[in-house]
Amino acid sequence: MTRLSLQVNGENRFVENIDPSTPLLWVLRDHLGLVGTKYGCGKGLCGSCTVHVGGKAMRSCSLPVSSAADQEITTIEGLAKSNEELHPLQDAWIEQDVPQCGYCQAGQLMSAAALLKEKPKPNNTDIDAAMSGNICRCGTYQRIRKAIHSVAEKGGVA
Repeated sequence: MTRLSLQVNGENRFVENIDPSTPLLWVLRDHLGLVGTKYGCGKGLCGSCTVHVGGKAMRSCSLPVSSAADQEITTIEGLAKSNEELHPLQDAWIEQDVPQCGYCQAGQLMSAAALLKEKPKPNNTDIDAAMSGNICRCGTYQRIRKAIHSVAEKGGVA
């Protein structure tokens, strides 16, 4: 058991008495109270637990917290610019009526944000490849793609 310093959503956070092999997901949810990141499959296959680690979309359910300790971690709670100003993708999600049950949406948004940061003008193939690890039980894939294109057309996510 150790004490780890984590950089989460722009803040230095400390967790104590943590086994370094504990999945980042459980540290975020159980120790830091950031419950927007969801548990889906526990094997990194469904994408519900996606967060950014060092600017890359990562599956937090299968990533040991020790692997993220020296990198910036961004969760769905840190995606918006402020409480008053949503991230452009969050606005597009609302405009395109993407969420239905909503369970996968945090992971979907985090994967889409990483894609647009890496590739500001993605085509359908780029979007499908980047989003392929995110499963939506409600089948809103076409609206997700449309929302991503919408943000790209408006200038991306800076």
